[in-house]
Amino acid sequence: MAAGEASCKLKAKFNLSGYKNVEKKKVVIGGMFSVHNRLASSESNTTSIPVSLGCEWFNFRTFRWTQTMLYAINEINSRNDLLPNTDLGYVIYDSCFTISKAVEGTLTFLTGQDEAVPNYRCGNGAPLAAMVGAGGCDLSIATARILGLYYFPQVSYSSSCSVLESRFQYPTFLRTIPSDEHQSVGMAELVLRFGWTWVGTIASDDDYGKYGIKRFKEVVEEAGVCISFSETLPKYSSPESIQRIVRTISESTAKIVVVFSSDVDLSSLVTELVQNNVTNRTWIASESWVTSALIARQPNVLSILSGTLGFAIQRAEIPGLQKHLLNIDPYQDPLTEEFWETAFNCTLSYSRALRNTRLCTGKENLEKLNSTYSDVSQLRLTYNVYKAVYAVAYALHNLEGCNPGQGPFLNGTCADINMFEPWQLMYYLKNLRFNVPHTGEEIFFNDGEVGGYYEILNWQRRLDGSVSYIPIGHYNGSAPMGERLTLDNSSIIWYNDALQVPRSVCSERCQPGTRMGIRQGEPVCCFDCIPCADGEISNTTDARGCMQCEEDYWSNANRDACVPKTIEFLDFGEPLGITLIAIAVFGALLTVAVIIIFVMHLNTPLVQVNDPLLSFTLLLGLVVTFLCSIAFLGEPRLWSCMTSQVALAVGFALCLSSLMGKSTLLMLRARTIKAAKSVAKAAKAAAAASEQSPDTIAIAPSAPPKNDIDPIKPVQQRVMMVVCTLIQAVACAVWMILLPPHPIKNTAAQNIKIILECDPGNIVFICSVFGYDVLLALLTFVFAFVARKLEDHFSEGKCVTFGMLVFFIVWISFVPAYLSTRGKFMVAVQIFAILASSFGLLMCIFLPKCYVLLVKPERNKEEMMIPRAKLRDSKLTGTSASFSINANSSGTTVSTVTVDG
Repeated sequence: MAAGEASCKLKAKFNLSGYKNVEKKKVVIGGMFSVHNRLASSESNTTSIPVSLGCEWFNFRTFRWTQTMLYAINEINSRNDLLPNTDLGYVIYDSCFTISKAVEGTLTFLTGQDEAVPNYRCGNGAPLAAMVGAGGCDLSIATARILGLYYFPQVSYSSSCSVLESRFQYPTFLRTIPSDEHQSVGMAELVLRFGWTWVGTIASDDDYGKYGIKRFKEVVEEAGVCISFSETLPKYSSPESIQRIVRTISESTAKIVVVFSSDVDLSSLVTELVQNNVTNRTWIASESWVTSALIARQPNVLSILSGTLGFAIQRAEIPGLQKHLLNIDPYQDPLTEEFWETAFNCTLSYSRALRNTRLCTGKENLEKLNSTYSDVSQLRLTYNVYKAVYAVAYALHNLEGCNPGQGPFLNGTCADINMFEPWQLMYYLKNLRFNVPHTGEEIFFNDGEVGGYYEILNWQRRLDGSVSYIPIGHYNGSAPMGERLTLDNSSIIWYNDALQVPRSVCSERCQPGTRMGIRQGEPVCCFDCIPCADGEISNTTDARGCMQCEEDYWSNANRDACVPKTIEFLDFGEPLGITLIAIAVFGALLTVAVIIIFVMHLNTPLVQVNDPLLSFTLLLGLVVTFLCSIAFLGEPRLWSCMTSQVALAVGFALCLSSLMGKSTLLMLRARTIKAAKSVAKAAKAAAAASEQSPDTIAIAPSAPPKNDIDPIKPVQQRVMMVVCTLIQAVACAVWMILLPPHPIKNTAAQNIKIILECDPGNIVFICSVFGYDVLLALLTFVFAFVARKLEDHFSEGKCVTFGMLVFFIVWISFVPAYLSTRGKFMVAVQIFAILASSFGLLMCIFLPKCYVLLVKPERNKEEMMIPRAKLRDSKLTGTSASFSINANSSGTTVSTVTVDG
């Protein structure tokens, strides 16, 4: 036996504090509360026997929960309608907010002795019913794994993390607090309700914080909310980590901070925030700290946390609880003594009082203390403890009241209240349904879970500067989507007593007309609002991209709507069109006036010289070019496109071919003059020789034949004109038949306009047609340039040369001007070129003739029309020779040479 005892002995003893009352009790209920906030620090010494550490930092709030369990058990034992034949005992341990202590308490509770022996329960005491606890999520997870091995029921009052929903891992875990799945989704809906897209998150370094904030992030990020920062609160004191978190909060532009943490873990951060005066933030609180006096009673806390919104579990009034809290006996047990000494900052021990510590009387008034312990205004988790104890009691009541033969177990058997197994009680807990005393709330477990109902509170400032928790709505996680969150926005007072909802966005919303341009390396909520390009619009806020307008539409100035493009063409009625029509008509009338003048003087030498018919065809061509410019005006039609191009090409061909016929004759005359000059030089040489030798007889050279002097006749000039014009007319006819010009909508030249213009049909045809006109103009210019020195009183060669120079200057200037303009101004430039070149030809060629006909009629004589050659000597001696070329009415000339003897 001794050997056996030695083999089972553990190497360390547990150091547990709490309450225990099992003597003469029929059933024992276990409890686990974090009466202290942490383990007492000690040196790591491996040279001595390990000792279980003690606890420090007494927590008045959880001590109230402990007393609530004692009160509930006493209330149940005093009732006649609930467990009338059974007295409940209890074993309550302090978990010190630490997993190791929670495990120690669980093993001790199961084995019934301080030196726990797994798988054994030593002693023959009352059966163990269930464990109420064990506080935080980490602690409940640890205890639930152990208790689940034995299928031992556990009813938690504050472990809300969603991971505990797994019945595969935690088969005997139940709770009277809603799962954080509801709270996390509710917080996300709250953030989305107010349009916050840029939030920071803080979570405690445990399963409660990690799982809660993880689920919150999943929901909001799926809805497009971005996380500015995500920090984890250290589980143990770490000033460096706390200061780093404070800096992160201060530097972030997020005005909303969501905190999933216990009040114990958050307390040090709040203290640091107050010291650093980190203001202008709205905090979203989880149920674990939203009504915690540990947070709310810190000095100047409202300078940081005023306007806080938080989720709180259901609140209730528990009659008689405050009286119980205020009437506890300080000498009852060590844990109560520690509470008393901590609350009143004194000691109940004479030995410690001798060391300069004030001695407690044991009669101090708890009611005047105004501490968290005696504050029953926000009984929320306290109410959960009350419900958990009653849940176990009602399950035991149902177990005790089972009728033999009608039981739920094999063959209709019932469990014995004096000797039941944990799994039997678990059956009754799973199928439990009861109404909580005093509140009437119906409690039942849906696979170990209760409904997700929360009250939403707003931290507001009382007149005395303390925190007032004002209900502003509620959240029911069991309701249909869209009906879960109910808020009274008018009741909310935000930070610094503001009534307007704060904004928390990384970037301001992009208005219609812009699109969101995501910044490289930053969250999607951080973007630049980029204006839509020309021709694109966005008609919604925060548009991801811009839409292209249809072909005949363009974006308006705000880029938020597509509007029809402006239709543009050079209209007859606009000032520019009227001006061009007036100039064209004036040019045509002026040309007709010249025709009339020429008809009136048709038989005069000036009109008859160089074929008058060519002059009339030239004038007719000018009338056509003047008037064809009008066809370029107005909305392009098929007929106007064809008429304007053909009339322009044929009109200039008629003008230029007439001029070419005239220039050809002038060129031949110039060559004749040049030949005559050669004859004059020979005669002069002969006269000089006869002076020196009297016997020498000067012989005049013979005059050349008439056909050599004027080789072409007017009929030949006219044939040349007709053939050249017909070539152009045939080319235009082919152009009109195969690929004629046609009206088009030009949407490419100007984005905001639709330019109605004529498409030439085929670039080869239009280049060929107008290239032919250019060829005629070049030939005319060359012929006229050769004849420019032809000497007569009219100087027609010079006039044609100048006219062609004006023609070329106009059209050479037209090309760059035409290419640099768009729309109706392109048409205007083309019309100006047509009119300018036509006026140039009219003025240069016919103005001198009209001047002679109307102003100097005395010069309109046949001898004035005769070309003459200039001789170098102004006087002729007896040896000089003189000559003249006489023009007859038929257009032929005769040269005579005389010698002065």
